[in-house]
Amino acid sequence: MPTFRALLAAPLVLSLLVPGTACPSSEPHLTPAASYLPRLLVQGGAPAAALLTRNSATAPGRAYASAGPGIGQRDRFRAGSVTKTFIATVILQLAGEGRLKLSSPVERYLPGLIRGHGNDGRRITLRALLTHTSGLPDHAAGLPAGTPSMTGRAGPSGRPPSAEASVRAASARRPAAAPGRYAYSNTGYLTLGLVIQRVTGHSYATEIRRRVLVPLRLGGTSLPGARTGLPAPHSRGYYRDPRDGSLRDVTAMDPRLAGAAGEMVSTLADLNRFYAALLGGRLLPPSQQATLLNTRTAHGAYGMGVYPEKLSCGVTVWGHNGRAPGSYVRTAATRDGRHIITFRINTDTLSDTRLEPALLEAEFCRP
Repeated sequence: MPTFRALLAAPLVLSLLVPGTACPSSEPHLTPAASYLPRLLVQGGAPAAALLTRNSATAPGRAYASAGPGIGQRDRFRAGSVTKTFIATVILQLAGEGRLKLSSPVERYLPGLIRGHGNDGRRITLRALLTHTSGLPDHAAGLPAGTPSMTGRAGPSGRPPSAEASVRAASARRPAAAPGRYAYSNTGYLTLGLVIQRVTGHSYATEIRRRVLVPLRLGGTSLPGARTGLPAPHSRGYYRDPRDGSLRDVTAMDPRLAGAAGEMVSTLADLNRFYAALLGGRLLPPSQQATLLNTRTAHGAYGMGVYPEKLSCGVTVWGHNGRAPGSYVRTAATRDGRHIITFRINTDTLSDTRLEPALLEAEFCRP
């Protein structure tokens, strides 16, 4: 485990990767966002960070940069809530095939699952789940990333509760917000994972593999289920204890508590390829593509599995972030998917929250 002084001294490792060619010079042109990577270590307290960008509108190839020891371009890492974009994609594909309706209540697919304290599956639609406007309490609320409960070792059986049990437990609490009001809730996406299984007869993991991972050749992306380890290659993941700032290795964890809301493992290149394909219209018919990016239901805060962020230069980027024990990742792209960046750190929080928007500004607003 490197000391903080070693982290400050760690060199910034930069390279330009153009498929099929060597680096053209010892000082290649790099994405402006790369200059922020050392700041993620010094100001943000991350042990290491990396990013991968692609801008097909201006140049071929990809720009990769990393800072800090022990993190590589091809590393697998826990992608957390980025899983939600994959879940939303499958739901929208099923809607396009006429196998479900976004306006249908949850009760139609999962009778009796959501009941109690004002939570009623007869009145909550799939659209509300997708846009976080259902009012359902978050089953993971109050469980800090990296705690035993978050890693799925809190139950008396030594296993995390099933998705059904988590949804029922959340439904037994009072709504987090009035129906129709945006309130981010992992419970809604756990429920959507169950809807996929009910409609298709297959798990959401199987449908994601069949519909997205295989067609796009996302060989570094997986849904681990009960597997606690990460596939090779991977770096270590660390949880920062808020009490004393110490780092604890949480690389191995049970991802089942996150489930359809956040269990995915992926790579920088796979996430860039996925969001480029999704925003470029390769995964959804035009009607469902428009629905994906329609933020009216969530009053501008969220589409379906993606959210917009308007930058100071007027550019709006689309994508998602993901947080899991030992990992934080953010993908952002222009609406057409032609300019895209994914960056990650190998801990779950940045101590300076201003760094992420500054990094995005550098990438999308500077020439």
